[in-house]
Amino acid sequence: MARTRITIFFMGLVLWCCLTKAEYMKYKDPKQAVHVRTRDLLDRMTLEEKIGQMVQIERSVASADVMNKYFIGSVLSGGGSAPSPQASPEAWINMINDFQKGSLATRMQIPMIYGIDAVHGNNNVYKATIFPHNIGLGATRDPKLVKKIGAATALESRATGIPYVFAPCIAVCRDPRWGRCYESYSEDPHLVDAMTEIVPGLQGDMPAKSSKGVPFVAGNKNVAACAKHYVGDGGTTKGINENNTVINWHDLLSIHMPGYYTSIIKGVSTVMVSYSSWNGVKMHANRDLVTGFLKNKLRFRGFVISDWEGIDRITYPPHANYTYSIQAAIGSGIDMVMVPYDYSSFIDGLTFLVKNNFIPMSRIDDAVKRILRVKFAVGLFENPLADNSLVDQLGRQVSLSIA
Repeated sequence: MARTRITIFFMGLVLWCCLTKAEYMKYKDPKQAVHVRTRDLLDRMTLEEKIGQMVQIERSVASADVMNKYFIGSVLSGGGSAPSPQASPEAWINMINDFQKGSLATRMQIPMIYGIDAVHGNNNVYKATIFPHNIGLGATRDPKLVKKIGAATALESRATGIPYVFAPCIAVCRDPRWGRCYESYSEDPHLVDAMTEIVPGLQGDMPAKSSKGVPFVAGNKNVAACAKHYVGDGGTTKGINENNTVINWHDLLSIHMPGYYTSIIKGVSTVMVSYSSWNGVKMHANRDLVTGFLKNKLRFRGFVISDWEGIDRITYPPHANYTYSIQAAIGSGIDMVMVPYDYSSFIDGLTFLVKNNFIPMSRIDDAVKRILRVKFAVGLFENPLADNSLVDQLGRQVSLSIA
């Protein structure tokens, strides 16, 4: 009887040890290097889970159930989209955390990342500090001031639970007829390049020995930034919005590209692709510039995101051949797609294309790896839920003084 009890005890001990060992997942261990965590998580994910990470949806169609069912990687607020009119910081936090709880209830517990268009302050949020548009900031010729504005914007975004902003816009406006010239710091590429100091303002200063091109976010008072709109959006013919930028390679590099070089060196987390075309090729379908140049030549290691329904506009009229648009966009190197509403059609289309070998699994893995890398950089795996500790930072006097 005693021998039987001893045997049962040791069998139980062995089983407990095996279970304990099996439960250790490198991706959940903050002591592991980011590339180790990313690889470990990627190896565990199903195709369905990977494709979900590549989807960004608008908050109005999001819910905890949707996040859980489709493994959605990101949610955004479109222009003016808020949880309620004059919503408080606490209302924003509660909404975002509700979505996040759906993500955390999935098998791999991968947190979603919430994004917003904080282009001159956290401008969708009631009582946030509003700063001058880029054209006014460019007129100051003061990169240090712009960096302070970036830091203030980051803090006020975090005050509402938001860790990701679609800023800065580093367009170089070459024709004042372009209706979005106010989003450009200057027609001078050197001044636009200097104003990329807003990136370390938003994200924090990179340590001196950090690898160039790797996304960096200093802490919970900083946010992931997004350099946009790649590339040439301010150079379209006659300033027509979303039109064709007709320019040779040398001038594209010297006029429209410098801000991207510098933003990448400063650790910008994401890059958003432009609606416009370069010499007749839609940027959302331009593999040479997105994968060939941005990712391979400039060694950008963050993720590339589409603009709002940007892949739909690859065809004319928009959405005329959505399957083709998905294939062209993902094939070009876009990692996350701002859908923003009909997410099931995108998921079904991309799943079909992968399962039928029109898009290789290696392209999906590259996209998801980049998305996860940014989420690790932001610290979402350690602190996925927002709290109320910074709500008093919204519209604070220090920020108003800067404005």
